[in-house]
Amino acid sequence: MKTISIAALLAATTLTIPALTQARTVTLSTTLKNYGGDGAYLAVYLTDARGAYAGTLALAGRKAKYYKHLSDWKRLSAGKASPIDGVTGASVGEGRTLTVTIELADALFDAGYEIHVDAAVEDMRDSPSDIRVPLTTAGGGQAATGRQFVQSFSY
Repeated sequence: MKTISIAALLAATTLTIPALTQARTVTLSTTLKNYGGDGAYLAVYLTDARGAYAGTLALAGRKAKYYKHLSDWKRLSAGKASPIDGVTGASVGEGRTLTVTIELADALFDAGYEIHVDAAVEDMRDSPSDIRVPLTTAGGGQAATGRQFVQSFSY
C-alpha cells in the first residue's frame, strides 16, 4: 500500500475556501484490479458542478511523458502537470492500493463536485474517468467499482 499525505489545504486553487471555512481530512483509496500489465499511471482530480476542472489531488507515476494518456485529466487541466495541487508518486502496480490523505474544504461536499480517477497502463487501453463519483457526505466510506483498471475506490 502506498500512502501519500498533504498537510494543509491546497493554496491558490479552487480547493481552498476563505479562512473561516472548515476543512476535513479525507483519505482516498484506489485499489487496482489484477489486469496483467505494467504499473498504472493515475490522475485523481476534482470537477465542479459544471464539469469544469477544479484541481488535481494526486498523480501516481513519475514520468510526465505518460500523463498525456490520462486523457480526461489532460483535457480538463489543459495538460498542465505543474503545479500539481496534490503530490506525485510512483506508478501503482496491479492489485495494489494507492492511498492519499488530504484536507478538503467542507464547502466542497454536497456542492456538485465529483472525484475522477483516470488510469493508463503501458501497452494497454487507457481508461479516462475509470472512476467518477460525486463528492458527498453520504458517499464517504462507500466503495465504487471502476470501469477498467480500478477494482474499487472510496473516500
